[in-house]
This record gives sequence, structure tokens and C-alpha cells, in this order.
Amino acid sequence: MAARRHYQVRLWVFVVIVVVLMGTLLTRLTMVQIGDHDAYALAATQVNTRVIVQPAVRGRILDAARKPLADNTSAAFVTVERSALLSAKDGGRALVGRVAALLGMPFAQLWGKTYLCGTVGAPKVPLCFNGSPYQPIPIAEGVDPQRALSLLEQPENFPGIGVGAQPVRHYPHLDGLQASHVLGYLNRATVADVNGAAGQIADTDLVGRSGLEAQYDDVLRGVSGRTTVSIDPRSVVTGQISATSPVPGLDVITHLSAPIQAASEKALADAITAARSRGWKADSGAAVVMDVTNGAVVAAASYPSYRPEVWPGGLRARDLAALTDAKAGTPLVSRLTSSVFSPASTFKAISLPAAINAGNSLTGTYNCGASFRVGNRDFHNYESTAHGVINLHTALVISCDTIFYQFAYRSWLSQGGLAAKSDAGDPFVAMAKDYGLGVRTGIDLPGEASGRIPDRAWKQQNWDDTKVDTCARAVTGYPDVARTDPARAVYLKALAVENCQTGFQFRAGDAANFAIGQGDVAVTPLQMASAYAAIANGGTLWTPQVAAAFAKPDGTLVRTITPKARGRVGLSPSMLTFLHSALRGVVSDGTAKTAFAGFPLASYPVAGKTGTAEVFGKQTTSWFVSYAPANKPKYAVVVVVSQAGTGAETSAPAVRQIYEAIRSQR
Repeated sequence: MAARRHYQVRLWVFVVIVVVLMGTLLTRLTMVQIGDHDAYALAATQVNTRVIVQPAVRGRILDAARKPLADNTSAAFVTVERSALLSAKDGGRALVGRVAALLGMPFAQLWGKTYLCGTVGAPKVPLCFNGSPYQPIPIAEGVDPQRALSLLEQPENFPGIGVGAQPVRHYPHLDGLQASHVLGYLNRATVADVNGAAGQIADTDLVGRSGLEAQYDDVLRGVSGRTTVSIDPRSVVTGQISATSPVPGLDVITHLSAPIQAASEKALADAITAARSRGWKADSGAAVVMDVTNGAVVAAASYPSYRPEVWPGGLRARDLAALTDAKAGTPLVSRLTSSVFSPASTFKAISLPAAINAGNSLTGTYNCGASFRVGNRDFHNYESTAHGVINLHTALVISCDTIFYQFAYRSWLSQGGLAAKSDAGDPFVAMAKDYGLGVRTGIDLPGEASGRIPDRAWKQQNWDDTKVDTCARAVTGYPDVARTDPARAVYLKALAVENCQTGFQFRAGDAANFAIGQGDVAVTPLQMASAYAAIANGGTLWTPQVAAAFAKPDGTLVRTITPKARGRVGLSPSMLTFLHSALRGVVSDGTAKTAFAGFPLASYPVAGKTGTAEVFGKQTTSWFVSYAPANKPKYAVVVVVSQAGTGAETSAPAVRQIYEAIRSQR
């Protein structure tokens, strides 16, 4: 009896355990089917669907008259369904071979596109397919439309083959212009682009990499469309679940004038060609036209240039080298905004107001000797020419250096010479910064350089940053330079010895060079255009602006960009009157007189300043900075050419050529 009772207890315990387990299981199933239904349904959907992104049509870049500078056109392309490849016994090789034969294209080129980039056997980018594996594979792009359409007429021979048209960037090159550094270029999206775009950039998209294409990429790109498709276990698309259409990007309307842009590019190229014919290297240069009343950039040219349409399809290594190699002139670098030059005598329009602020008389007379001694060194006039006692109007017209040396040296002494630790009392440094030099102008183009105003603070910081290498060179010298130029190597070592010991000092010679825009002073052509525009308009420093407005594809304005002032230059009315008169004299009677001979200065007066910058180890840099018409200023025009001789012989004629084009548009 006891054994039987024990057996019954064990049986009931087992039954209870089974009932509890079944209850737990039923409870869990209920939770899964009811409580967690939505989560599991979503997970199932995610496993069996994929989202395909359709890029929007990119907005255009237009000139001020709404003529397209960067446009879109259509190109035919041929696709193959992945299912057609998977269902073929040979993986689709025969099918792709027939397509290649009809299109007259190499089989290997088309077959490479059937591989996803990064998979086993895939060729290198751009020969593989860098898109979604859940969309038809574009195996041929930019094909002959008639040949492509003939594929659709033979569906029995070309199963799974499709034909479509896609927008591609087109550059009309109005009036022969390039405008490459302003427009910029497009290139394939990188992993970083895709990951940082919150789904708005696909790996097949083109992204702006420089110029306006990069600056306003989010405006031009628009909003991509999204299509959700279902797939089977083979990752073959079986249907479409939902779709949203892409929204085209906005057009960017610029202040650029296509005719003036083309004329500026031609004038710059002509100046370089002419300089080379006279024996100069003339390796690079820039030209800019700015509206002095609001900062609008009307034209912007940089040399050497390139054609932006070479980028989207992918560049070969040798092509990329040609665009970035210093020996090839680094065509990708914008000499307008990203390169700096010593401004030379164009800087005198900035130094002269500083000299007056230092206590010199605007109406006084000064000795323009052949040289002026600063400390233990003689600083010379250009070609060591003496002009006797002259007034400041004549000093600016003939570009006398020695008078400015006098002003700078006396100012340096009055500040305490080498003992001065601060730039607070330096009128030359203060005026340069007042003109906006040494900082970026804020133009709506990427990669702008800030230039350099080498004040005492900069001298100290530069010495701190370079003293280890400088002091090492003071010991070792420059054996690499000595092999080709022994005299230069000796000079460089002596300079290293001096700078190792006292390179942090703002010396009298630094002050003298500063006053005539030499030494370590460095500016961009755009900065000088902005500075002279401030003289022309009465003292306002405008932020240079290329884009004027955004518009829908149908022309409806979405936003107009308001001009923005970034400061004022402290110029008195008497100083402005003086500068206007003296700068006009440079063109009518001074260093630019020959370049403007025969130009109608009576009806269209031009004010400007030549500059010839000495560059150690190189030929001189040619400058001409100007504005016109001088009696009612509208445009500032600047041309600079590296290693091209004097400003009078190379840059001034180019500026004249640009003004002739401007006048023809009136």
C-alpha cells in the first residue's frame, strides 16, 4: 500500500509539471502571436525586403542671365536583370556577349559590371558595379541610343535586358568658358559620404567635390526616391511593395556673367602666352571681377585649368597625377582663393593711409632716392632709380619704394624698435587688418586660404614652430641645394644661422618690406579685389558672393541671397579722395600708362596699381589691381600672374582686355 501511494504521488507531480510546462508554452505562444506580433512581423519584412534609392535629378548652375554653366543631359544605358544571369546555365556570359557584340563594346567591360565591387572576382572600380544588388545591373552606360533600342526589338535573344536614360552632368562651355574652379566637379560617393548622409546619398550617387558643386551640394542634390522591393532567398527581386518619387534639386543662380567670365579666362591665358613669349615662365595666375557695390563675383578665372567632365566616370592614376602633380602645374588648385602671393606695390594703397595715421603729412613732400638705409642695409627703389623730392600723389603714381621705407622705418623706431612686444601701436599692421587681410573673405567657395599678415605675433609663432629645423639647418646647411646652386645654399645657411638666434624678432627690415607688400606678406587675388573694392565704394568690405539665388526647375525663386557687409575700412573722406586721384594717375600717367594707351579713359576712367613682387628663387610675380569706372565705381578687376615679370607689362594689359569686354556688355 505504501508503495502504491508513493507511485500515485509521483504520477501527480509529473502531471502537474507537464501542465505547468504546457501552460508556460501556451502563454509564450500567445505573447508571440499577439503581444509581439508587430515586432516579429516587422522583422520578417526586413528579412524579405530591400530599399533601393533613386537619385534625384541634380539642379543646374546658372549664370546671372540664367544661362546654364553646369547642366544635365540624358545618356542611354543598358541593364540586365540579376534573375536572367542566375537562371542561365553559363551564368549569363552568352547573353552579355550578345549584348556586347550588338553595342560594339568589349565583352570584358560589360561582364565586369555584373560583379559587385568588392566581391570575389570583381574588377577594380570603376569597372565593377558599385550599386545595389537588388536593382537591374547597368552593364553599359553612354551607349548609342539606336543600338540600345534594337535590344528591345529582340526580346527572345535578350531576355532580362532593359534600356533606360539617365541624367548626366553637362557643361555647355558658353562662349568657350571653363569656370572649372568656380563650378567644381563631381565624383562617386565614398563610404563616408553614404554613412554620414542619413540615407540621402547612395553609393552610386555623384557628390560635389569642389567649387559650387561642393558648396551647395545639398541644395543641388535634391531628395532621392526610395523603392521597397521584395526578394526571394536568391536575393532576386520578386515584386515592388512601395515607392516614393525623387524630388529634383534646386538650381543655383550665380552672379557670374558668362561673357565676362569667358573674356577673363581668355585675357589671363593671353597674358600668360605673351609673358612666355618674352622669356618668362608664367606658370600660373588668376583673374577676378567683383561688383564693388555688393561683393558679387562676376567672373573668376584660375590658370592652369581643367575640364570638370573628366571626373564622374572615374579617373585613371595618370590622369589624377596630371591634375594634382606640382610639375604639371596642379590644375586642381584655385589660384584665386587657395594660393597666396606677395602683393608688392599694390599694397601701397593700404600702406599709405597707415603712414598718414603714423603722423606723416598727406600734402607733404618726400625724397624718393635711389636707396634708403634701414639699419645696416640699403633698401633700393625698383631698378635703383632716384626721382628726387616729390609729393605722395607722384610717389603712388610712379611707385616709389624708398619713401615707404622711410615711413615704415620711422614708425618702427617710434614703437620701440626691437623692444616692441606688441602690435597694438603699429599703424601698418592695423591698416592691413582693417582691409580684411590675413583672414578669409568668407566667399561661398571651399578651400579659401587666409593669407598672412606677418606681424610680431606671427613672427614669434612662426619661430616657435620652425626653430628646431632652422637651428638644425644652421649646422648642416643645405647640401641638397648646394649640388645645383652653391651660392643659394650659402645664403640659406647664413639665413638659418640668423633666424635660429633671432628669428622671433620683428626687425626694421621686416617693417620696411611690410610697407611695400614684400617679405612674408601673402594675400589671395580675391582679398586684393575685396580691398580695392572697399576703396572704390567708400570703405565697405563686402563678403564676396558667387551664388545669388536658388530656384526650382521651373524658374520659381525659392531663396535670394542677400549681400553681406563684413566690415568697414577706416578711411577719411580726404584719404579716399586722394587714393581715387592717385590710382587714376597710375593709369593715365604712371606705371600702367603704356598698357592703357588708346583706351577711352575720358569716358571710362580706370583706377589701379601695378605690382612686381620679388620671390626668392623664382621670377617676379606680376600684379594689377583696379576698379572702374573710377568716377562711379562698379567693378574691381584683378589679374596676377606668377613668374611673369612686371605688373605693367603682363597683368595690366590683361585687366585692360577684361574692361573692354565689360564695356561691350553695357
